[in-house]
Amino acid sequence: RATNSYVQGAVDIPLLNKTVGQCLDQTAERFPDREAFVFVRDGVRKTFAQFKEEVDQAAAGLLALGLKKGDRLGMWGPNKYEWVLMQFATAQAGIILVSVNPAYQARELEFVIRKVGCKALVFPTQFKSQKYYDILKQSCPELENSSPGGIKSKRLPDLSVVIMVDSKLPGTFHMNEVMQAGDSSHVKQLRALQQTLSCNEPINIQFTSGTTGSPKGATLSHRNIVNNGNIIGERLGITEQDYRVCLPAPLYHCLASVGGCMVTALHGSSCIFSAPSFEGKATLEAVSQENLLLTLPSHSRRGIIAGSPVPPEIMKMILTKMHMPETVVAYGTTENSPVTFMGFPDDSIDRRTATVGYIMPHTEAKIEDPETGKPLPLNTAGELQIRGYCVMLGYWDDPDRTREVVSDDKWYKTGDIACLDEHGYCRIIGRCKDMIIRGGENIYPAELEQFLHTHPKVEEVQVVGVKDSVMGEEICACIRVRAGQSCTVEDIKAFCKGKISHFKIPRHVVFVSQYPLTVSGKVQKYKLREQMEKHLQL
Repeated sequence: RATNSYVQGAVDIPLLNKTVGQCLDQTAERFPDREAFVFVRDGVRKTFAQFKEEVDQAAAGLLALGLKKGDRLGMWGPNKYEWVLMQFATAQAGIILVSVNPAYQARELEFVIRKVGCKALVFPTQFKSQKYYDILKQSCPELENSSPGGIKSKRLPDLSVVIMVDSKLPGTFHMNEVMQAGDSSHVKQLRALQQTLSCNEPINIQFTSGTTGSPKGATLSHRNIVNNGNIIGERLGITEQDYRVCLPAPLYHCLASVGGCMVTALHGSSCIFSAPSFEGKATLEAVSQENLLLTLPSHSRRGIIAGSPVPPEIMKMILTKMHMPETVVAYGTTENSPVTFMGFPDDSIDRRTATVGYIMPHTEAKIEDPETGKPLPLNTAGELQIRGYCVMLGYWDDPDRTREVVSDDKWYKTGDIACLDEHGYCRIIGRCKDMIIRGGENIYPAELEQFLHTHPKVEEVQVVGVKDSVMGEEICACIRVRAGQSCTVEDIKAFCKGKISHFKIPRHVVFVSQYPLTVSGKVQKYKLREQMEKHLQL
């Protein structure tokens, strides 16, 4: 067996059979006066005791609005206090939190709400150019003439409750109303309901794009994210004392909601959000102001980097120029709650730059030939598969696509090409399919190709990822224009604006007359990528 690429994590840390709510309750009892969450830009600071009280109040309020255990609530917006408030309030009441990408436009939003049947949606008035109420109105014109909580929408039949974080527009509740809505009967209802919650029930749906273009809702249980949060904290070496962690990553992404908020709920670390979306300068300011560079010299030296492949040069710069010699890489996938490999703070420089770390506890990994399904020897590249507590319950209402990735004996196919060494460390080489990861966002060429095909001047389009020193990869659209038509790069970019998320708009647009093809006439994407990188001189 040792010669095959198979590795199993330690089992010395016991797996927890607790709900998200039970974890928060216990941590609030242990550290009532310690800061749990700080939102620097908004001046919000909550201790564990304050947070726990507001979470219970919000949970009772959601029940008062008619939400029930098992209902889905969509959280749509940037990093604000109400995001984490809803994350834990829904968990207390057994309501399933749906993480909605704040960049979604009407078409993407409508798909997600319909797919999982969101009964409630929570969002702010506006963030940057996103006017959330107006975007929702495109799919739900009934909103303006509805009473709060009484929406009956033709295109979004499940949606009845809309809650706004910072204002009150027609058809919506203000978050303050939700906080006041629960009375003693609802608190009683909440306590009774909590007795019925099981840690194996779904608590979070995280959308991840599908290769066919429509996103898939990876459904995670309390047990999935409680244990992943617990094990991440253990591996980082977070102990009883006051650890402060700065999170510039978006909450709709599992790195922040599990690696940030769940670690806080389990280990009592303080979570500092530097800005509503990523701003490098704000992050550094938060680090200095919030005393994140703690008195013990080693503790500001730690960090996690994840979400996209990390080029070795960038890793070396973080370890030296940023004076964070204990930074570790974490690897995972939303479908695995998310982290399955992670380095140790005292790993060698070589391991830190060349691998994504060591197998996590209670997790198995193996490498198989993606073509034949045969096991491969150690240090041989093949498809990485994962088994253990961390594997998702499945894709919401999508048994077929779940079966494509989770085998009968519960191995999850990551779609990543990797190799394992004899010490249990993993190296990621590439992806089986052609997914683009741009700054941590998964982008599937098929979705973009389908969309760009709707442009009247486009005859054919192929989308590939090309390397980029800042984002890791950027999107390149290779377009064949219809005969007798002329089309510019600006035409294409303008066509995308407001119709697809800003991060999906191609950075490079190249007009071509033909594509490299296989014998059977299929486009060879890897050849096309090489051609484009050469053409763009990357």
